[in-house]
Amino acid sequence: MELQCWKMEEKRRLEEARLAEEAALALAEREKAKSRAAIEHAEASQRLAELEAQKRISAEMKALKEAEEKNKILNKLSNSDVRYRKYTIEEIESATDYFAQTRKIGEGGYGPVYKCYLDHTPVAVKVLRPDATHGRQQFQQEIEVLSCIRHPNMVLLLGACPEYGCLVYEFMSNGSLDDRLFHRGKTPPLSWQQRFRIASEIATGLLFLHQSKPEPLVHRDLKPGNILLDRNFVSKISDVGLARLVPPSVADSVTQYRMTSTAGTFCYIDPEYQQTGMLGVKSDVYSLGIIFLQILTARSPMGLTHYVERAIEKGTFNEMLDPAIHDWPYDEALRLANLSLQCSELRRKDRPDLGKVVLPELERLRTLAEENTCPSLMYNQNISPNHSQVSLSRDNLSYPNTMPSYESSKSQ
Repeated sequence: MELQCWKMEEKRRLEEARLAEEAALALAEREKAKSRAAIEHAEASQRLAELEAQKRISAEMKALKEAEEKNKILNKLSNSDVRYRKYTIEEIESATDYFAQTRKIGEGGYGPVYKCYLDHTPVAVKVLRPDATHGRQQFQQEIEVLSCIRHPNMVLLLGACPEYGCLVYEFMSNGSLDDRLFHRGKTPPLSWQQRFRIASEIATGLLFLHQSKPEPLVHRDLKPGNILLDRNFVSKISDVGLARLVPPSVADSVTQYRMTSTAGTFCYIDPEYQQTGMLGVKSDVYSLGIIFLQILTARSPMGLTHYVERAIEKGTFNEMLDPAIHDWPYDEALRLANLSLQCSELRRKDRPDLGKVVLPELERLRTLAEENTCPSLMYNQNISPNHSQVSLSRDNLSYPNTMPSYESSKSQ
């Protein structure tokens, strides 16, 4: 009996020992699992930290690379003299017959403009007056901008004589859009097809300025007198002397750039810019709207938005269209007029986006114009001798009575 009790007690102790051992083993396994989880978590955290560090390094490298690229572009801007031909003052004096009055084709905001030949090519030479206030700064601005841009709808800078303040441009034989709209030199009117194409070209050139790198460029003095026409009536924007580099944040309609003084020509200046000195790319869109209305009406810019708006409301818009054109496509002209009025809204935020809204509509009108133009007449029109393409012979060099606007005009 006692032996039986001893055996049972021994069996119980062995069972307890076994259970205790199993419990200890289970606890050890749980601790190992916790340890493994902790190690895996630590390793994951380390990998995440390494990934974040790698991302940060990549971002820093990208920012550094972008900064280097921007500096390269800025250096190109500051060293842009390699992009244009340098003329000596002797070459320019010889070409202009020592700045003879017979060579003079106009007077700009800071100096006269002469027509002559350089390198057997007809050119326009703009000369900075020694007494022109702010002229030297404007001259440097124009050289820096024009020497770095190349676009089919921008007037080409051929060269300069920086020491004496001379700029040499390609000569635009058909004068300015202003000349053509108001028939100066008794030239025939531009067809509606040409006008629609010119409107599209102006917007294309302007968008090119606004998309320039590293900063957007605002022209600030866009007007028909600064839109020049070559022998094929291809329009090109000139007179970027007032153009101002604007921080990229100004490209939208919210953030603006404050200028200490306004510049431009009265009827074409953005009212917000005129009142507040806040400059943005949509400042040029306002000017564009006024120009488009003039393309349609061939009228003075003074109060033009009011007259057109009232005519549309009264249903008499057809009376506003340039009467020199007898085959206006009325519906398309009306659409362009409404778009122009949107561009010339008093509040900048109400004006449409040039690239997303304005240009697509103008491209549509341009396509319509091309579809309704005879190929043989697409770029040809009877031109007054005052604006014909001249012979390359210096002896046959002729000078127009009206002057292409190669110069910066004073603010009115």
